[in-house]
Amino acid sequence: MESPLFVFSKVLWQLIEPSHVIVGLIVLGIVLWRTKWARLGYLLAIAGISLFIGIVFLPIPNLLLASLEDRFPFPRHLPDRVDGVIVLGGAIAPLQSAARGIPSLNDAAERLTTFVKLARLYPAAEKVFTGGNGTLEWSRLSEADAAKQLFTDLGLDTQKIEFEAKSRNTYENVLFSKELVHPASDQIWILITSAQHMPRSVGIFRKLGWPVIPYPVSYKSDGDFFGDVGGALSAVDGAAHEWVGLISYRILDRTDALLPGPASSTNR
Repeated sequence: MESPLFVFSKVLWQLIEPSHVIVGLIVLGIVLWRTKWARLGYLLAIAGISLFIGIVFLPIPNLLLASLEDRFPFPRHLPDRVDGVIVLGGAIAPLQSAARGIPSLNDAAERLTTFVKLARLYPAAEKVFTGGNGTLEWSRLSEADAAKQLFTDLGLDTQKIEFEAKSRNTYENVLFSKELVHPASDQIWILITSAQHMPRSVGIFRKLGWPVIPYPVSYKSDGDFFGDVGGALSAVDGAAHEWVGLISYRILDRTDALLPGPASSTNR
């Protein structure tokens, strides 16, 4: 049975996702034009069109993304000894993977390619992939199942990788993985996830007492979104998802700061 909080969070996000709000404003505005609330409809349609134009033709996507992606610097130098490498799910589409019988990756695929690179760089380190199915749709295949197939195809020994397949969100990624591997406080772990997702992820790891070295990948800021309708809306949706996640997770006391950074104690 689904957790009520999980279902609520997914439904609420569908209602407040920026691209959905913009379309909703325009459609509702057009509908109201032919009623006694025509003036309200006009204002709603103008608001939706203005937001759409601003996102597509102004540097709003880059500004929203960069503030998240630049929070943790890319690690140019890694320690000689690493005890563990963990990668968060979110790069695999379970439904499409199940339908086609092969792993289907999205625009966060660098999470998995980087994991393969670090797994080979640190062969003695513990390795963890964490990810179940983060959607409301049932799938017979979890992200962990698809990742295992992908890593096998890429030549990794999956017998030496722990696959956590129950988690439905980032908090559960960390909680269930910690229960699986029981990391010691003095161990050195590397965390791989998308750059825009790193602040919230690190905040959860810190809250649960699991120190990690952030290894952000899959950068999206500094791209040319001018006039790119799909890319601009997708970028704003992704950034907004993280900002909403940061606020809600802080309210739920699941992170150690509102906007975790390299010196978290200064960001409370």
